[in-house]
Amino acid sequence: MDDDLSQHYQGSPELLMFLASTVHDMKNSISVLSGTLEHLLTNVPASAAAPVPAAAEPAQYQQLGQMLYQTRRLNDSLIQLLALYKEVGKPGYPFDPSPRSVRELVEQVEGQARILLQSRGIAFDTDFAPDAIWTFDEELVIGVLVHAINNAIRYTRDRIRLSVRVDGDYLELRVEDNGDGFPPAMLAAGAQAMDVRDVQVRFSSNSSGLGLYFSSEVARMHRHRQRTGAIALENGGDLGGGCFVLRLP
Repeated sequence: MDDDLSQHYQGSPELLMFLASTVHDMKNSISVLSGTLEHLLTNVPASAAAPVPAAAEPAQYQQLGQMLYQTRRLNDSLIQLLALYKEVGKPGYPFDPSPRSVRELVEQVEGQARILLQSRGIAFDTDFAPDAIWTFDEELVIGVLVHAINNAIRYTRDRIRLSVRVDGDYLELRVEDNGDGFPPAMLAAGAQAMDVRDVQVRFSSNSSGLGLYFSSEVARMHRHRQRTGAIALENGGDLGGGCFVLRLP
């Protein structure tokens, strides 16, 4: 956060606390709704849950899947707001990097995304070194990757890929899709996300830039010696569409 904004918030601790409490209550309600939708989708008739093209799925199943997608988007945004509140309003945010299994990270991300992806008829591929261990804040990194997957769902045709590999002194995590790729303005937004002053609200596209800024902050919190984490948006990759890249030192 820039100094003026940070000072403004620090001068209004009661307002910050009220807003954070409200966001927390909203997140809890959205989580309950999301869990209910997941339960309904899990218990639909087997014929409806089969991985068939979206056009062939029963209308009610499609509608439930769309509702789950929207609640996940809301939940993502609320979680990001709470994390940023802790960073701005409470500088002692308990950032907790520790050695973690890459396999377990992928399994957790896949588990959180599975039902939503199935409801949308989207295949999910993973590629990772099963024995790799890396130091990172697991909760924050999972939040970044799940958000990237939820975003990719909007643009993919029918396939998303999560790959994790060690690239020199960095762990590179990529979320790719087989859609049309990011438009030039979105690629530029990815580069600008490292500065909150460049994050712009775009009401016409229902985008605030919050997800990119949150992801860039999580990346920058990860440091090792003189190296710092970073994010990037690219086009291409193994699936030929958009690629979200998180690099951790």
